[in-house]
Amino acid sequence: MSDSIFITGAAGHLGGKVIEHLLSRGVSPGLIVAGSRDPAKLASVAARGIEVREADFDDLPGLTRSFAGAATVLIVSTDTLTPEGRRQRQHRNAVDAAVAAGARRLAYTSLPEPTASPLSFAADHVRTEEALAASGLPVILFRNGWYQENLFMGLPSALKSGHWCTAAADGKTSYAARDEIAEAIAVVLANPPAGGHTYTLTGSEAFSVPEIAALARNATGRPLEVVDVTDEQFVAGLGPAGLPDFLIPVLASMEVATRSGSLGIVTGDLAGLIGRTPKPLATFFAEQAGALSR
Repeated sequence: MSDSIFITGAAGHLGGKVIEHLLSRGVSPGLIVAGSRDPAKLASVAARGIEVREADFDDLPGLTRSFAGAATVLIVSTDTLTPEGRRQRQHRNAVDAAVAAGARRLAYTSLPEPTASPLSFAADHVRTEEALAASGLPVILFRNGWYQENLFMGLPSALKSGHWCTAAADGKTSYAARDEIAEAIAVVLANPPAGGHTYTLTGSEAFSVPEIAALARNATGRPLEVVDVTDEQFVAGLGPAGLPDFLIPVLASMEVATRSGSLGIVTGDLAGLIGRTPKPLATFFAEQAGALSR
């Protein structure tokens, strides 16, 4: 078997960046396989000499065929957050398919301390980590912290209104740049440890909502007042936004997770892998001030 690395979710933001960093570290395109539910989205990847295959996590037989020949399979967690258990089934399919295809190593993108996390989708990661442990293969866990880019989910609308309603109290979040997390993953996959290992990839500093709001004000020059609300008031405030019903408890759980400190975990794993201090949050704001305030 070759030493090829299969990257699932290769058309997504994280998977695509992992491939870019593998190439920049000198990994041959011939040793990388890019997978996506829609391979047509990977035309630019294929043009670089990387094999492209369909990778549909809902299709166990097809996924097993797609993983054939891969020594390492990186399972990038899916974005299926609906509450009927589909995400857990998708991840279990990926684990079972990789084992059946003869993979020698599994890797997975999880979240920090999932067993203790109040996030509504933390159980998906817990069950997936359990399935990985039961596979009998060496497992590399990348427990990724909150991306700096996640601030685009709510901050632009808060800047428009001038008010940031939060139930996070004085809880903090350790944001990290998605590109740097992808770089760290590529560093490990290019030269993996002999056995299993867990890396918790976070920013080097955690910030409270008022501290983040101050950074946003300084970068954009726009007023932004933090308004503390209860969990019930936070949920009620989401109603007029017209969000899907399943998404409201997800967003509410993010407030609880921030308040509890589970999103504020800080480790040196990211800095150690990329060999430098991770991008500061203030730098992210300086770079993205225009996009955040549109």
